[in-house]
Amino acid sequence: MAHCELASRPLFQCLRHTYNKTLLVTQFSPTRAFSSTRTTKDEAQSETPQSQPFYRTPDPALVTSPRLERRLVRAGNHPIGSRRRRAALQDSPNIPFELLPYQCFQEARKVLLEDRKEKLKQIETERARIARLRAADPATVGGELQKSNRLRSMEKHLEHLKILADINDPVIKKRFEDGLGDMNRPIYRYLADQKWREYKRKIIVQRITQMKVIPDVLPHLDPIVEVKLSFGRRPIPPGEFVDSRVSSLPAKLSVQSFERGEKLLTIALVDSDVPNVENDTFGFRCHFLAVNVPISPTEPWISLDKLSTDNQVILPWLPPFAQKGSPYHRLSAIILEQKDQAALDLKQVAEKVQRDDFRLRSLQTRHQLKPIGVHLFRSKWDENTESVMNEFGIPGAEIEFRRKRIEPLPYKRRNPASFR
Repeated sequence: MAHCELASRPLFQCLRHTYNKTLLVTQFSPTRAFSSTRTTKDEAQSETPQSQPFYRTPDPALVTSPRLERRLVRAGNHPIGSRRRRAALQDSPNIPFELLPYQCFQEARKVLLEDRKEKLKQIETERARIARLRAADPATVGGELQKSNRLRSMEKHLEHLKILADINDPVIKKRFEDGLGDMNRPIYRYLADQKWREYKRKIIVQRITQMKVIPDVLPHLDPIVEVKLSFGRRPIPPGEFVDSRVSSLPAKLSVQSFERGEKLLTIALVDSDVPNVENDTFGFRCHFLAVNVPISPTEPWISLDKLSTDNQVILPWLPPFAQKGSPYHRLSAIILEQKDQAALDLKQVAEKVQRDDFRLRSLQTRHQLKPIGVHLFRSKWDENTESVMNEFGIPGAEIEFRRKRIEPLPYKRRNPASFR
């Protein structure tokens, strides 16, 4: 029996080697049996020479080279996701995210779809209730004020149901993380608001608190919109020092709202560190003031140099400057929402506004404005300040502030007899 096993072992090894070799050939064969058409790989190879090379038209979802990433950013087309994710996508099959072949993933999607159907039914029910209430006579529901309050509450609940219907959808979260979310939809506005509040809002609140913008400029401010400020293509982080030459031209603002609909804003750029030599204190100066500026969740960008001088701009852009010897100046860009989205009369506002000794508190109280956003940068004397002041006709470039010298008390000789 042992001799039979020894004799048959080489035969089994030979058969096993032949079987494995045949299996590998059948699995990884580049051709398809019983087919006269070309393979997908051959079709892709035949189409590749006709298209442009990847380095000429880089794909934001697949680019991994830092040089190509910088080229996309300069063109205004930012890469999608992390570099590691884009490198992994280059070698992965192009399967839609919602069709990933994982059983647990697909079973979980079925549960989420059933929950979404229930939320959609609740949305339809709430819409029908709102329609009935709008058609009802105010006398039957407690008056016009009660009707408007109930409508506002029901519409808020409807927006909340829309968010709950999509909050667990993995496709929604993937599109948001890739920067492809539509801000017209409540779910994307909600996700953007949560992401902003996690870090960026805390930073701006910390800056305006540490640098005493609140309460120096306004007594209270609760930011509910994300404000970004840039000069040209250079974004300015909150609290950064900006060169006088860079800030000589009007800035560009991005005011991202997370609420539905259009808002009318008042924008003010206030310097709260203007030296007042006569009173030995500091005052305020308004470097820019505009009213009736519209924004929406999908159109957040505002170019201050392109606003209308007929019905928007009250005080045109004045380059920020800090005279030699004075401490750094805090420049605060305050965003205020106009009451009931009503347009303000430009002449009426301009009558009681002046650039020097500007008081934003008075403007807020007079027109019932609500502060909703803020950005901050700083300015100090630099090598370009004098040339900028002379170029724009700003007086005081030759003035240098110095601290008052505190004279010591007169010398008084002590009584030597008391030392004994």
